[in-house]
Amino acid sequence: MPIDPAIESLAADAKAWRRDIHRHPELLYDVHRTAGLVAEQLKAFGCDEVATGLGRTGVVGVIHGRLGESSKTIGLRADMDALPIHETTNLPYQSSIAGKMHACGHDGHTAMLLGASRYLAQTRNFAGTAVVIFQPAEEGGAGAKAMIDDGLMERFGVARVFGMHNMPRLPVGAFATRKGPVLAAADRFTITIDGLGGHAAYPHRCLDPVLAGAQIVTALQSIVSRGADPLDSCVVSVTCFNAGTTDNVIPQTAELRGTVRTFLADTRAFAERRLVEIAKGVGAALGVSVEVDFRAGYPTTRNHPEETDFAIAAARKIAGEGKVVTEAPPMMSAEDFAFMLEARPGAIIMVGNGDTADLHDPKYDFNDAALPYGMSYWVQLVESALAA
Repeated sequence: MPIDPAIESLAADAKAWRRDIHRHPELLYDVHRTAGLVAEQLKAFGCDEVATGLGRTGVVGVIHGRLGESSKTIGLRADMDALPIHETTNLPYQSSIAGKMHACGHDGHTAMLLGASRYLAQTRNFAGTAVVIFQPAEEGGAGAKAMIDDGLMERFGVARVFGMHNMPRLPVGAFATRKGPVLAAADRFTITIDGLGGHAAYPHRCLDPVLAGAQIVTALQSIVSRGADPLDSCVVSVTCFNAGTTDNVIPQTAELRGTVRTFLADTRAFAERRLVEIAKGVGAALGVSVEVDFRAGYPTTRNHPEETDFAIAAARKIAGEGKVVTEAPPMMSAEDFAFMLEARPGAIIMVGNGDTADLHDPKYDFNDAALPYGMSYWVQLVESALAA
């Protein structure tokens, strides 16, 4: 379906914002430049209120409709932070900061919500209040929770909340979502192994933490292959193995780090219990000391049924009936928008990014062609949810 020309006309500015943010990536809560740009633009758009400093560096804009009195209020959320990845796209606007890049498209998410905010502030074709939420620290810092803890929902009267994320390999102009679990819970663990170091020529005089670590890595896979119900989703990934500094010394210590991803609460608890039992059991068998630090991370992202239907209806008005996937498979990646969906009813939807590199890939780039579709979705959502 054709994009509203008024929204299409905002694409050039949204592209400029997006590429500026892309050139200046910031991590976690240290998004001062990006938050400053967002706050400056929201004030220039004429938002009725612009609040800064929620969740340390989050920004909120408030836009009241002009179609009569209404107490209805919805929140629209975008994330602003980048990742500690070195960009390899060689684009003219690639990251200007070594070791940091927007590899998940949060630059595009911010630009789309900024563009929609400008349109909504100009037209105000709704009754009630739209609250635009720009949050820090989605990439592991739980910025959504920090904003909620600062009173986001109560202060601005948010009754329902909606999110959007780009999706590589989904065509530009298409959307995808589902009711119930959309994204997994993600918990982190660190396993510290303390053995007895010594000369590599005399392993019988040592207690080798590398051998213990290798056996723990292998044994942890039994959590999924022989412990969890095959019909439940569970992923255990050891992503770091640090030990030793040279080739002729058996080190004293080793450290393993990784994540556990699940959808069901029972599976999540089971995986934590078995991870600790297995790591300590292997350690005991090999005579090394093992400590496990298991940290609960983001909960499962669960879309609420009524709000999902509403999001689907809004997306269909933009993309057409055939370009909205309503039973998208759940994904094992995680999202701190889950905290917002625990605090208020709502839904997250995926917007197509086309044939691009995957998220968190150093060659990834947000597709600017998706900007008008994301902006249009936000506008349609507000004007439908807050119809007079």
